Amino acid sequence: MENREDLNSILPYLPLVIRSSSLYWPPRVVEALKAISEGPSHSQVDSGEVLWQAISDMRRSLSLSTHLLAPSASHGYALFFDELNDEKESKRCFNAIIPALAGLLLQLPSLLEAHFHNADNIVSGIKTGLRLLHPQQAGIVFLSQELIGALLACAFFCLFPVANRDAKDLPVINFDNLFASLYESYSESHESKIRCIMHYFERVCSCLPTGNVSFERKVLPAKYHNSLTTAPEADFWSKSDIFLCAFKVHPSGLIEDQSNNALEVDFANKYLGGGALNRGCVQEEIRFMINPELIAGMLFLPRMDDTEAIEIVGAERFSCYTGYASSFRFAGDYIDKKAMDPFKRRRTRIVAIDALCAPKMRHFKDIYLLREINKALCGFLNHRKFWQNQNLFIDKEDNGIQLARNDKDSGLLHTETTASHGAPLNDVETNRDKPASNFVRDFYVEGANCMDHEDDGVATGNWGCGVFGGDPELKAVIQWLAASQARRPFISYYTFGVQALENLDQVTKWILSHEWTVGDLWNMVLEYSAQRLYKQTNLGFFSWLLPSLATTNKFSESWPP
Repeated sequence: MENREDLNSILPYLPLVIRSSSLYWPPRVVEALKAISEGPSHSQVDSGEVLWQAISDMRRSLSLSTHLLAPSASHGYALFFDELNDEKESKRCFNAIIPALAGLLLQLPSLLEAHFHNADNIVSGIKTGLRLLHPQQAGIVFLSQELIGALLACAFFCLFPVANRDAKDLPVINFDNLFASLYESYSESHESKIRCIMHYFERVCSCLPTGNVSFERKVLPAKYHNSLTTAPEADFWSKSDIFLCAFKVHPSGLIEDQSNNALEVDFANKYLGGGALNRGCVQEEIRFMINPELIAGMLFLPRMDDTEAIEIVGAERFSCYTGYASSFRFAGDYIDKKAMDPFKRRRTRIVAIDALCAPKMRHFKDIYLLREINKALCGFLNHRKFWQNQNLFIDKEDNGIQLARNDKDSGLLHTETTASHGAPLNDVETNRDKPASNFVRDFYVEGANCMDHEDDGVATGNWGCGVFGGDPELKAVIQWLAASQARRPFISYYTFGVQALENLDQVTKWILSHEWTVGDLWNMVLEYSAQRLYKQTNLGFFSWLLPSLATTNKFSESWPP
């Protein structure tokens, strides 16, 4: 265990110690957790106030300072458990849920040991163990839902070290700020966020889930790099002859309720989760509350660079809700009926991409348009398809198929890998100590695409247009361009009733009827943006676009068609 690179990467951010190739809780923490697990008659933990005292004692036993936690956290735990819960709810928490969480947390060392023991066997040649996935380091981590439950229990008890997280650009992970914010600026929406989390804990403690969740850092592939930049330039997009994909407009409905198994977009902060464990309560934060397993990624995924995205597959949904932002309310239990893939992950694929914050007129500059479209491309790109377009050769002796690319700079052979049953992975790290002939087997067997779901479209909406202040019309078009360039078959676009997009369906149908390419539409975006930047027009993109089309020689038809 001590020699594992992945474990050594994450160990400073865990509250455990390693000794003789085993992971341990310190004895005093074991004693405290055992007492809590046996209920208030043994631990005396029967209120939020006493619970916080127990948390503080355990942190001291771990040599972790409570001064690094939010000062109002103790008041927040007391407010939620002692004042906002009625007597019945309080008894259920302290007699059942919190003891079960302590029991689960006692298993964290053994769950992690089992995780690292199995991490090298999930997908042949692929590193899947828990570790920091640093910026510009493409990689994937598989976690069991049981292990995620233990990690989130650790966050609830605020036992993760926090001193070095800022230095690695890691998001917050303990729940101290979540509860402190409840006390500092109470709102029903914030109370509902905590109720979603407690409902998740109640479900997990009553019946441990048995699936897996994968967390992948996606990095824009080398195909789109040149020697000076790390993403496509305007010329790349202007010359693209790929036709635009189908576009389906949904004036109502929610991304998470889509039924097409599409890639679901998380309108993310560059720090995964955004304000989920603080005061935030918009699209990303709500998703993290109803699918709390997403929070586990905040432990080990530092902030995203401009050419990165994070894709999470398999997170189960546990809660229903109503409203948005200040009107958000927990609305009871949700039974997730999504089917499992061969890796025991629910077929829910969420991709986190962060938009420019408060772009204002910057939005119309080429450099920022490129930033946004390349960010979306990274999220939507099917990395397996990219590698499939590289040099393909067959290893006859192994009866397997390899996808390989020679990297002239490094001399390394980059090989896409599959699971033992033929399931291809995305662009992730490979174990280069193993012979390349062992990497790929039965690549084209039926069901070989279970990792990438290559025929999936994209379910999205007004990315970066809420508190981030982006332009809804431009953001819709940018995502359409990126999805098309990524060869996604369709976009399902949820407008959430935004008035600026009331003509979106008509505009996209008109463009599709004229068989525009990505390059055609991108060039229109550039021309419009230049005019906005130099104050030659103040029209929205759609209003600007249609009159210009009606007067061009290339498109002589008037609007509407």
